[in-house]
Amino acid sequence: MDQVLRQQLGGTEESVSSAKDTPKSLRTRARILDAAMTLFAEIGYHAANNARIAEAADLTRGAMLYHFVSREDLVEAAIGHIQTLRNALFEAAAQDIAPGEDVSEHAIESYWQLLHTVPYIAFAELEAVARTDVTVRACLATAQEAFDRAQIGGQTTAMVNAGVGPRFQTTRDLARFMLEGLARGGVTYDQEARTERLLTVIKRATHMLNRKGSVQDLWPD
Repeated sequence: MDQVLRQQLGGTEESVSSAKDTPKSLRTRARILDAAMTLFAEIGYHAANNARIAEAADLTRGAMLYHFVSREDLVEAAIGHIQTLRNALFEAAAQDIAPGEDVSEHAIESYWQLLHTVPYIAFAELEAVARTDVTVRACLATAQEAFDRAQIGGQTTAMVNAGVGPRFQTTRDLARFMLEGLARGGVTYDQEARTERLLTVIKRATHMLNRKGSVQDLWPD
């Protein structure tokens, strides 16, 4: 933590940390991180500078600096906040399946919807920035790996298919990365019809990998 800030607050790093753990302080931090996430999603990472985030959180820049003394601190905390929300949405979607509903199709529809929520849009924005920003890339790496691994084991396997091994992993990867690419690429014309056709083919390809269909089923008519 910045030495000048510690001196201004009149205490050691431990006392400052304790002060930041009060319920009021934690609520303020959450408000800042929500504002950062929303602005990353709405106007982009670079436009969402610290001044804009402080304004959106209804704080002065000085008040925000009390909680995050640098841009790097803010970004690192925001990534953790966004990742927590992404995981919560993902877990909820994994559990929200009707009896008898096709697991793979439910997973594809659910993940497609998740990709259009604020936490997922904000995370995608950060991933795009990370290509050329070393600091963001370093902060993002752990969250990316954790989310990737979460789709292999645990309760979240229900999001695509229960099973282990290269074939099942490929099934998940095919659906996930095709959906993410579709969400980021942006269909520019006949959007609704083209998107619906692509989603249908992704579902059919997933069924094929799960040995529930044949190659002819990709485009039967």
